[in-house]
Amino acid sequence: MFSKYKGRRIRLIPVIFLGPTLSPEKAKKIFSFADFRPPARKGDFEKLIKEDVQLIGFIDGVFLQDYPPTPIEVYRLLQKKNLTLIGAASLGALRAVELEKFGMIGIGKIFELYKKGIIDSDDEVAVTFSEWNYNLQSEALIDIRYTLYNACKDGIIDKETKKILVRTAKNIYFPYRNYDELFEKISGSVDENILEDISNYVKTHRRSLKEEDAIRLIEIIKERYLELLK
Repeated sequence: MFSKYKGRRIRLIPVIFLGPTLSPEKAKKIFSFADFRPPARKGDFEKLIKEDVQLIGFIDGVFLQDYPPTPIEVYRLLQKKNLTLIGAASLGALRAVELEKFGMIGIGKIFELYKKGIIDSDDEVAVTFSEWNYNLQSEALIDIRYTLYNACKDGIIDKETKKILVRTAKNIYFPYRNYDELFEKISGSVDENILEDISNYVKTHRRSLKEEDAIRLIEIIKERYLELLK
């Protein structure tokens, strides 16, 4: 799909970088007419400078597997005319905070948490994942916080227990961070019955703030794409 702009043919199909935060299969159910690409690596945004793309969504980038796109690389892409770059949920949210003043758009709760300084480390969203199907191999700290926040709100744990759990999760190196590791490390520091309650709660009520923000980004990209078609 192309449109004319001052004599040029502009590619309207949006490009979206995602993977472990929201699978391409789930994303396609929300918006099938997009060019879904793997988590962004260093050099991917440099390549986009040469493509006639108007709309880009940035959710996932690599952390441990390779070098991620640098702020300078993303900044160079933002210099293109008539380009909209939206970030959310993971590395996209981080880059959006860094580059908002240069025109990058950030959306979602994670972006707002970074922007307000409530969280400030890339460790909050960093995960490891399978290279061939993007299945998560670790749990994002921000998602553990989110589930524990809901558990506290639902009366499963008190605020002090939540603090202990979050602090313990934060001290686990991100490639090894998951609920099994967390509960093993916390065993003996928290009442056994409470530990069983929160373990059962996670099995049935685990939520991902990263995924929720990613879904919102896909919805916004879809809305903007439909506007471009008018």
